[in-house]
Amino acid sequence: MNKGKQTPKLKVIPLGGLGEIGKNMTVMEYGDDIIVIDCGLSFPDEDMYGVDLVIPDMTYLEDNFDRIRGFVITHGHEDHIGAVPFALQKFDVPVYGSRFTLALIEHKLEEHKIKHADLRTVKAGDTVELGCFKVEFIKVSHSIAGALAAAVTTPVGVVIHTGDFKVDYTPIDGEPIDIARFAHYGTKGVLALMMDSTNAELPGSTPSEMALGRTFESVFDQAEGRVIVASFASNVYRIQQIADVAIRHGRVICFQGRSMVMIARIAMDQGILRIPEESIVEVEKLKKYADNEVCVFTTGSQGEAMSGLFRMAYSNHKLNIGKGDTVVISASAIPGNEKAVGKVIDQLFMKGASVVYDRLADVHVSGHARQEELKLMMRLIKPKFFIPVHGEARHLYHHAKLAKALGVKESNIFVMETGSVLELSKRSGKIAGTVDFGSVFVAGSGVGDIGSAVLRERRLLSHDGYFTAVIPIKRSTGELSAEPEILSTGFVYAKEADSLYEEVRAILHEQALMFSACPRSEWGGIKTTVKQSVKACLVKRTKRCPLLQITVIETE
Repeated sequence: MNKGKQTPKLKVIPLGGLGEIGKNMTVMEYGDDIIVIDCGLSFPDEDMYGVDLVIPDMTYLEDNFDRIRGFVITHGHEDHIGAVPFALQKFDVPVYGSRFTLALIEHKLEEHKIKHADLRTVKAGDTVELGCFKVEFIKVSHSIAGALAAAVTTPVGVVIHTGDFKVDYTPIDGEPIDIARFAHYGTKGVLALMMDSTNAELPGSTPSEMALGRTFESVFDQAEGRVIVASFASNVYRIQQIADVAIRHGRVICFQGRSMVMIARIAMDQGILRIPEESIVEVEKLKKYADNEVCVFTTGSQGEAMSGLFRMAYSNHKLNIGKGDTVVISASAIPGNEKAVGKVIDQLFMKGASVVYDRLADVHVSGHARQEELKLMMRLIKPKFFIPVHGEARHLYHHAKLAKALGVKESNIFVMETGSVLELSKRSGKIAGTVDFGSVFVAGSGVGDIGSAVLRERRLLSHDGYFTAVIPIKRSTGELSAEPEILSTGFVYAKEADSLYEEVRAILHEQALMFSACPRSEWGGIKTTVKQSVKACLVKRTKRCPLLQITVIETE
């Protein structure tokens, strides 16, 4: 035996999803084999001007692309599949997921014009071999169809990744989480558990989807006109439940919003969403029905500008909302969206609609487990090591505290950061360095061409505007060849600009003398000096600092 040769360790490397909501992506690596669990995106913060999407930095995977054996996708939410098209532009590897999950991915690939992707359908109970890894898929309950956990058998032990889940004993699809299978692994011995932390702050258990039925019945009993329901398009179980109530009340169903129409069609084609075709009506044909015979499902539960609900509220849609309509917002605001949702609700009230939302009635339940469900899973699985995933820092730390209270050794609990490398053997675990990580911004067709410097300039533009001065200089003498031009946008009101422009123009005339007094090799430094002088003037006069550009044009 060669004592100098070290036994490989299992590496767990999160490239997203820790310390944030969204962008979920985890690398598992052993020897020459790598698998990736989930490949999601997040949506830009308010100060990410012009950015459409945010995806994980995949530099580490690019550097090791020849070792990637496949992507394992737990479910079809954007924060778990949104970056798949960008990954498949770089890596020609198989992608495993449930039938519904892959249907959603396939639609994305069509939009990105990616053909011949190797999508492999799995179902609960299936096992696939990816290099040295064996991955079994386990049924879990979540707010989307086709959600699966992954039990990964590695050379050093079993690692279970729950994906997003809750323990729902009465799910709409009639197929509850497979508690028995998790318990089976617990009796065999589980090396590490990676578990959804989104609701780890909250005591008790997350209510079942079925618990909302009474509220929806009441809404339709009382509604005298149209009922417009805004929900996450991916929550087909919610759509099914409300559609069943609507049809019982003699209403037809109309889907509005691009993603709502697309996902509803996919779900119906797969038999996940069961609505009689004769009950579904196109928007143009709704005029044939009385208002109390109509139920509309639309996007816009997060107050998104240009979504179906937003346009209906602001009279920019074929189905403008008004007096007599009942609007149900069957979702809670994602952190950061509260203001946008509030504005839409205000507008709906001003239009005369009756609005039912989560502060007034039970119209939404989470798809994520609370503390009692997390405890149950921990007791069943009995992991040696615990790694909280999917959540902001506070969620991860609350989950770690819960694990410690249930008997997991503090030294065996790893609250990781994105990019950290956790090395696991059969007996020990430690953080062993970091890899390249971060966020890549997607804007239009550009991927990664907007960096922090560009965002900094855009923030500056949004706060203080733009100011530019053009200085024409004779190439031969360095003297001014014409009057400097000054332009500004979003900086000062035009009527107040004259005196400021005169002062800046005087500085430009004075500073421009240096060009004629110095050799051309020093003109770059003079330009910097001019910019500093103009900046000092602007700050002194306005107490603001716009994005400043000084351009020197050499003329004959």
